[in-house]
Amino acid sequence: MTDLKRALQVEADKVEEVLDHLLEEPEGPEAQVVKAMRYSALGGGKRVRPFLVTASARLFGVSEDSALRVAAALEMVHCYSLVHDDLPAMDDDDLRRGRATCHIEFDEATAILAGDALLTRAFEVLADEATHQDPKVRCELVSELAKASGMNGMVGGQMIDLMAESRELDIPEITRLQRLKTGALIVFACKAGAILGKTGELKRHALRNYGHDLGLAFQIADDLLDVEASVEETGKQVGKDADRGKATFVSLLGVDRAREQAHILSNQACDHLDVFDQGTELLRAMAQYVVNRRS
Repeated sequence: MTDLKRALQVEADKVEEVLDHLLEEPEGPEAQVVKAMRYSALGGGKRVRPFLVTASARLFGVSEDSALRVAAALEMVHCYSLVHDDLPAMDDDDLRRGRATCHIEFDEATAILAGDALLTRAFEVLADEATHQDPKVRCELVSELAKASGMNGMVGGQMIDLMAESRELDIPEITRLQRLKTGALIVFACKAGAILGKTGELKRHALRNYGHDLGLAFQIADDLLDVEASVEETGKQVGKDADRGKATFVSLLGVDRAREQAHILSNQACDHLDVFDQGTELLRAMAQYVVNRRS
């Protein structure tokens, strides 16, 4: 686990550098929205999704520059989702990554624009020739991230999550919600390396399945943290799902069964990597890390 934490930090630092470059402040009054974008995207977070991009890309010998640009684009989409999630009309949070949320630090209108700009900048980066010389690869990256982040992915999951505040969901419904809201971007992160490496269906399918199980394990761990962890550990408010009466894996299964299910999914995720001869050590360690983390 020490090796994984070291690798996570190394990759986070590299992605931070790329984000810093891609989100350079312009001259003029429009710089205000870029300041909000930089505030939301730089200087925090575990960077799990970018790490999955670079780790999967390494399996296929993809150039580090290409992988880091895709990782940065994905992180922009993730950060946009957090900015909008935190708005009063959504989850109404005032703390993210241990500091004030974007709409508190700036204002609601600026936060909305910053989220919009992070999302669109991500696709601009993916479409750029600097990301990959093959236009077919760039088109596939754009298409797959659009699906993962849109109505049939993260946004669709967010809609179901909002509806869950007014009605009870059962386990299959919560599983679908989280596969869309949390899992879709994680699956894209795992598939991105295979897309960049132009590999065949067998290994793409393996990484997709790894991402599916990892994403669900990640979300169950989040539900457990919401019940068991402190604000200081997570850097955000805890206990909000229970306060709103929202059904979660923990509320329906109980703490012990939820934790057991997270570990089952973590082990299943690792099993999907057996099609690879080598190079999966960090991905396997990540599957263990997501269910044992405290933040």
